[in-house]
Amino acid sequence: MQALSRKPKPFYAKLHNQVIIAIAAAIIMGAAWPNAAMKMKPLGDGFIKLIGMVIAPLVFCIIVSGISGMGSARRVARISVKSMVYFYVVSALALLLGLIAANLIPTGVGLNIDPRSIDTSSIAGYVTAAKDQGVVAFLLNIIPVTMIDAFAKGAILQVVLIAVLFGVALIFLGDRARLVKDLVDQLTRVVFSIVEMIITLSPVGAFGAMAFTVGRFGLHALLPLLKLIVVFYGACLVFVLIVLVPIARHVGFSVLKFCRYILDEILLFLSIANSEALLPRLMEKLERMGVPKSVVGLVVPTGYSFNLAGSSIYFTLCVIFIAQATNTPLPLDRQLVILLIAMLMSKGATGFPGAGFVVLAGTLSAMPDIPMAGLALLLGIDPFMQRGRGLVNYIGNGIAAIAIAAWEKDLDVAELNRRLDL
Repeated sequence: MQALSRKPKPFYAKLHNQVIIAIAAAIIMGAAWPNAAMKMKPLGDGFIKLIGMVIAPLVFCIIVSGISGMGSARRVARISVKSMVYFYVVSALALLLGLIAANLIPTGVGLNIDPRSIDTSSIAGYVTAAKDQGVVAFLLNIIPVTMIDAFAKGAILQVVLIAVLFGVALIFLGDRARLVKDLVDQLTRVVFSIVEMIITLSPVGAFGAMAFTVGRFGLHALLPLLKLIVVFYGACLVFVLIVLVPIARHVGFSVLKFCRYILDEILLFLSIANSEALLPRLMEKLERMGVPKSVVGLVVPTGYSFNLAGSSIYFTLCVIFIAQATNTPLPLDRQLVILLIAMLMSKGATGFPGAGFVVLAGTLSAMPDIPMAGLALLLGIDPFMQRGRGLVNYIGNGIAAIAIAAWEKDLDVAELNRRLDL
């Protein structure tokens, strides 16, 4: 008896189509009934919290399972070093691109804004938070107070540290810890199953988040600083074309096909504007493509603090914009200083709400000649720019995992492309 062929899913049953419909409905509601749309915020917040509750255990399980399966602490160290080299080179290119874009298309020139006339009450909280940000504080914060505390707070880098130590310990113990390793492997499957259940609610979360954004800020909020937004998105596109595309070609796959492969996550991110919430889905899809679990577990979580190309473009572009708008002279040597400061500060640009804006404030605080008050100029459009930088970060971390797996000579490119062509 011949097996019956599966019928293709109807249009409305596909997740990415559901998300598109939800986004369109949210934009209409936000534009027509803004007050009602703003009340939809709990739907988006609830979805993000549901995803957030499984990120820490999922990252822990994947890293521990991947490292313990390597059987070699030396390989763990090698992948970690390669990851950091990759992250810093790519981040430096993104920062430099933001600097070049800001000078080629000076979006702030001609605004002639007096910093003393700017109402800074709206940025007071970000400035205060920025004082607590710094390289030393960031590094110390990687070490949790207790192991339980890291999971309770959902501090990803702290969870990564614990998981790496746990995985290396399992390598040293070998067969004596076989039961523990098998337990972690099974627990990973359970957590992934929970993630799949939560993802079915993504159209609801997308609707709530997008409706609130449009209702709260309005599409008109884009108009006053539209030129800066266009230059920022243009710089992000150029970065993808001149950095990520060549990396992908060198490995042997297409960035466009990769984006199509993660289309559901891209559409959902454009609504909820939280790339960390979609981290579990990215890790799962990378494993399906044939990227080793050990590489996925080490590269993707750490990439969310060290491989933030979209945020890097945003930092340098916005710092130069504020200087131009307030008529603050910035010779080449000062711009190079900005580049170095942003390189260090950008490594703490995730992990809490408004992180990108706080790190931008921290970068300005290290440049006292640029008025901190200029941050208020960007507050209204930051939610729209957040989507651009988060999307580049998300795609960039996926490509980083694939590239580092290829660097390790542990990637089946033929299988990867077979998956991308499905």
